[in-house]
Amino acid sequence: MDLDLNLDLDLRGGVRAAPVPGTTPEERQALRFAPDPRDRDADPEFVARTARENEEDGLDSALVVQSSSWPDPWLVACWALAATSRLRVAVAHRAGPTAPTAAARALATLDRLSGGRAAAHVIVGSSDADVARDGDTLGKAARYRRTGEYLELFRRTLVERRDFDHDGEFYTVRGARSGLLPHPRAELLSFGGSSPEGVELAARHADVYAVPPLPLTATRRHIARARAAAAAHGRTLRIWRHVTVITAPTDEEAEQRARRIRADALRLTSGPDSARWLEAVQLDRDRERGRAEGPRPLAAYIARTLAGAFVGSPATVAARIGWLRAAGVGIVQLDMPLETAEDRELRRALVGALRATYIPRAPRHTTHSRRGW
Repeated sequence: MDLDLNLDLDLRGGVRAAPVPGTTPEERQALRFAPDPRDRDADPEFVARTARENEEDGLDSALVVQSSSWPDPWLVACWALAATSRLRVAVAHRAGPTAPTAAARALATLDRLSGGRAAAHVIVGSSDADVARDGDTLGKAARYRRTGEYLELFRRTLVERRDFDHDGEFYTVRGARSGLLPHPRAELLSFGGSSPEGVELAARHADVYAVPPLPLTATRRHIARARAAAAAHGRTLRIWRHVTVITAPTDEEAEQRARRIRADALRLTSGPDSARWLEAVQLDRDRERGRAEGPRPLAAYIARTLAGAFVGSPATVAARIGWLRAAGVGIVQLDMPLETAEDRELRRALVGALRATYIPRAPRHTTHSRRGW
């Protein structure tokens, strides 16, 4: 049991720039569990509507994801924040293509325009092929090294009130300073990465650590490792965990739905249109890690995604999330189909079951210092 456990839990959703592919709600429900094609439109009405639905359904925050060919996440987040009044939005931001001082000003601007509701989720880039599409040809080890320097400059730009210089391996700046700062609070920057390098970067620079979706026992160990690393730097970390959910009014119906979704996802990603799915970024990553070998990489990806899903009634899924909370997870991202009125009712039922036990956490505000929050 986490010794710092309180009865609070932040619930996070997501805002996509455009709907999941598919011509019917059932197809979109299934294709949510397939790898994402590289093509993605920017639909302003969809962004605004889904952001409002996150807020209306009782979620505290939402994530906007990032990839080399998708719409700019900062602009999608801006549209989502403008459509809501309470929802906080975390923007996935890859270190490298943008100068850290410029990215910090973007975050500070978005935070000020939204009344203190913006945050950055900094990522290294899990696929060499995907980062190369934006001109980043460094290997992963060098990207991690650069990200450490990036985060140092990023954070410094968000707190320094006087001009500063920096001479490093990857960045040199002279007289840097942002003319505006974000609203002071404790959870402005998150970071993930399951490698020792990723844990160390989170321990040194992040307020929130995104733990990988592992079984419960492994999750406990990973949280303990991340918190011990942060404590070595005199810091603490809030823990965020992504949860894939398939729910229905009863456990039996949820299991039936999961089987139907798997069959539909396999059918829809096969045949003459399969190339669209085979070039997905998630499969780039799988190929680079040796996990996409064999005749059916799409089937393997779909099976792996669904194998880790929380399947059951809202009460059953809420109980499983309770185990994560007891392990120390403070932010749970609910990734689930939301294509019909019934889907939204199920999400509201799940949120209600969780709210019956856990109190929503208000954003924590702190006073800026020159070297940290």
